[in-house]
Amino acid sequence: MGQDITYLQSRSVNFHNGTVMTEISNPHDRFFKEVLSRPEAARDFVVHYLPDEVTALLDLDSLEVTKDSFVDKDLREHFSDLLYRFDLADGSPGFIYLLFEHKSYSEPLVGLHLLRYMIKIWEQTLKQGETKKLPPILPVVVYHGRSKWKVRLDFAGLFDCPEAFKSYIPDFRYLLCDLTRYSDEEIKGAVILRTGLLLLKHIFSDDLGNRLPNILGLLGDLLEKRSGLEYLETVLKYVASGTYGVTEETLKEAVIEGLKDKGGHIMPTLAEKWIEQGIQEGIQQGVLIGQLQSAREAVIENLDTRFGVVPRSIINTVDEIAEITILKILLKKSIIAESLDQFADIMRKTLD
Repeated sequence: MGQDITYLQSRSVNFHNGTVMTEISNPHDRFFKEVLSRPEAARDFVVHYLPDEVTALLDLDSLEVTKDSFVDKDLREHFSDLLYRFDLADGSPGFIYLLFEHKSYSEPLVGLHLLRYMIKIWEQTLKQGETKKLPPILPVVVYHGRSKWKVRLDFAGLFDCPEAFKSYIPDFRYLLCDLTRYSDEEIKGAVILRTGLLLLKHIFSDDLGNRLPNILGLLGDLLEKRSGLEYLETVLKYVASGTYGVTEETLKEAVIEGLKDKGGHIMPTLAEKWIEQGIQEGIQQGVLIGQLQSAREAVIENLDTRFGVVPRSIINTVDEIAEITILKILLKKSIIAESLDQFADIMRKTLD
């Protein structure tokens, strides 16, 4: 096929009337995806945050969006249906995937999650019959939590075993872009990528309200374009949808101060509308997330009452389930299962 494909990954679950929709429920995931779903931002990220020896392999000008040609039904539960394709810089045949995962907390099992996604990509590639050999996949984790990333970057770090077994354990490393380790001056890229990463970096900061005017001010020159206004709407809704220590009034003042020379009288009015929409989305999202967590807890509590201590493997699997309908099924199964092993088997079959 003679090309590279950049695969932008993010969890994709949203709920409406108890059914699963193909969208992102986590506001950080949603914002991350909305930033990097823009081809210019994705190209920017590759240029500034991937190793030089990787970017040297890519013809960056050849980037194009490829939809609906790769992601099957199973993959849609884990990935957005966005692919970025690059030709190889030297024109040689072959391709490479860049797999992006977003995290707002240190996830000890992220290596296992990445491996699962990588296997699905390889399986689908083989099904398409485009190659008899597996293409390389470069996993990239973008992190913006409250403290520095504490998890090892190698998959083998998940194992604790005798030296004799290590040669039989699959291993790979993932690239980490830990925004907590960058100063604001080190956050590079054009305006959309830079503002997006700065906002992710400071979203949990106590002084987010004080930083917002400067972050929003970077968007000033973009507001003459429709795409710039749409991006500002995305930013304001993201901040307004969560409890990040920024009041509605502070956010409005940040817009006025940061964009005081742009938009005249209409900008505060638009901003107020978008902020209110973000607040409403946040309220709805909070209700849905609360329902989801309650359903998870009900399954675990029922198992604990019936069988005693629930294995960590079952708890971790239940915690990852983001579908109300599946959790309702498992809650019923937790009542009739004759043992924890039987429940674990039922859960595996339900999730397959």
